[in-house]
Amino acid sequence: MKDDQSSTRSKDNEEFAEERSITSRERARSQLNAEVEAFLARGGAINEIAPDVTADPPRKPQPKYGSRPI
Repeated sequence: MKDDQSSTRSKDNEEFAEERSITSRERARSQLNAEVEAFLARGGAINEIAPDVTADPPRKPQPKYGSRPI
């Protein structure tokens, strides 16, 4: 049954790729713009994050060699 689902998903992705056109992209952009404008009109805010900021700072490496009990 999993094989049927995965083949269906890949088929859907292929069909979606063929349906992409300039008009569909313009429609998606206009829909996104409308949603953003509605969000901002309800009092929402958009915060810009600097490109060098990460959500998870690097951690110090932890030695794990031989950490399993005998």
